[in-house]
Amino acid sequence: MTDPTRPRDVSRRHLMLGGMTATLTAASLRAAAAPAPAPVVVELFTSQGCNSCPPADAYLTELARRPGIVALGYHVDYWDQLGWRDPFSSPAATARQRAYARTLGLRTIYTPQMVIQGRYDAVGSDRRQVAAALAAAATAPAVPVALTAESGALTARIGAGNGAGRVLWLTYALSHETVVRAGENAGRTLVNANIVRTIEELGAWTGDARNFTRALPAPGNGAAVMLQAGDGAVLGAALAAPS
Repeated sequence: MTDPTRPRDVSRRHLMLGGMTATLTAASLRAAAAPAPAPVVVELFTSQGCNSCPPADAYLTELARRPGIVALGYHVDYWDQLGWRDPFSSPAATARQRAYARTLGLRTIYTPQMVIQGRYDAVGSDRRQVAAALAAAATAPAVPVALTAESGALTARIGAGNGAGRVLWLTYALSHETVVRAGENAGRTLVNANIVRTIEELGAWTGDARNFTRALPAPGNGAAVMLQAGDGAVLGAALAAPS
């Protein structure tokens, strides 16, 4: 892991981005299968300017292919001053990471960092650490959330349950390949998956079932819906992606 705002020996412990490659249509969308108790959300905070990040980026790509996981990549902007401006970087991605640092009680932010279900953080390239967090997150109670394509739109259905939170709608670029020409990864061709492009708050959830409808994502993009509590914990999520 690397954090350009801190010495190299530091130990571990809304959003518009670009890029697209595939085509997503109503016919190709499907609701993500939800194993018990619910899909687990994995959010990677990364940067093309960080030479510790490519292994975590590759791991996120693997996780995105697994059923029962909603994998999302956020490209932070605090690496941009160190030789290479990540074309997907955003201050909003950094702000989301800082918010997690507050709710998780962390002293610093760093890359590559994975936040699992809003409850656990791990070095994004540490597969054993991430696997342990995934196992722990899978046991947490969840609110039923579904995302389906119908009548040329996507409908998010948030079930009834206990607690309160906000409903977030995210779109993401499925995949993008970048030739990095400067910085720590100069000369490398990096592949990033599920790059978050937009994040929108649809409304509040206070325990009653609610439905929201949005347009299908643009070609080359997917969509996800997330129910998130005030303390950062993800209470439920669903994904629409190519079949």
